[in-house]
Amino acid sequence: MTDPILLTGARVQTFDNKRPLTNASGFFFERDGRLFLVTSRHVMVDEPSKHFPNRIEIELHTDADNMAESTGFSIPLYRDRKSLWRQGRDAAGEIDVAVIELERSALPRTTAYRAFTPGHLAGPADRIEIGTPLLVVCFPLGFHDTLHHVSVVRHAIVASSFGLRFGGKGYFLTDARTHRGTSGAPVVMRVADPDPARGDLQWKLLGIHSARLDAGTRDVKLDEALGLNCAWYADILLTLTER
Repeated sequence: MTDPILLTGARVQTFDNKRPLTNASGFFFERDGRLFLVTSRHVMVDEPSKHFPNRIEIELHTDADNMAESTGFSIPLYRDRKSLWRQGRDAAGEIDVAVIELERSALPRTTAYRAFTPGHLAGPADRIEIGTPLLVVCFPLGFHDTLHHVSVVRHAIVASSFGLRFGGKGYFLTDARTHRGTSGAPVVMRVADPDPARGDLQWKLLGIHSARLDAGTRDVKLDEALGLNCAWYADILLTLTER
């Protein structure tokens, strides 16, 4: 059986028409009957690296009893020269999270997936301590189970005070080994007290992995990389998925 947390993830490939560009990670989020794909904003567009895709493609499972059955699903990023995804800003600048709504009627009727909901987000009553174990559900360097078309996970821990905007930005730090292609992955924590309302997805969605952080003073020959990453607080999804 496939662990339900793996069915939340989606491998994201970006394209300029038919020309493949990059690999990334994403996941499903559901609210008020609407279904969204969540990933990093820089997956959709990134001016510094001159990354300008006009569509993305994800892989969907089409048979819950046979995970080897899947199909590609193309999602346009623009219509009438206007972007179709949503992104946010706050007082500190752009937030590296983007969501794009999926047309349920266009999905294969037998699509098998799991989606986080607002009920999976951390609340004020949740005590998330420094060093709390986490998982990052991702497709590092595009790597995944190519037979069953599911992601892998990487271990992580909370590496900065959860709830505090690190450096004034809307993210916290994780300590984890990550690679390119992890951008847009959900950062989750196992729920201590299961809630039947969450079904078989007994996890808290804490953040969206964005990028590795490094020290500007690091000597690349003498010093190892820090191994720290920024994860944008997942409550931004409540703003980005409002009607």
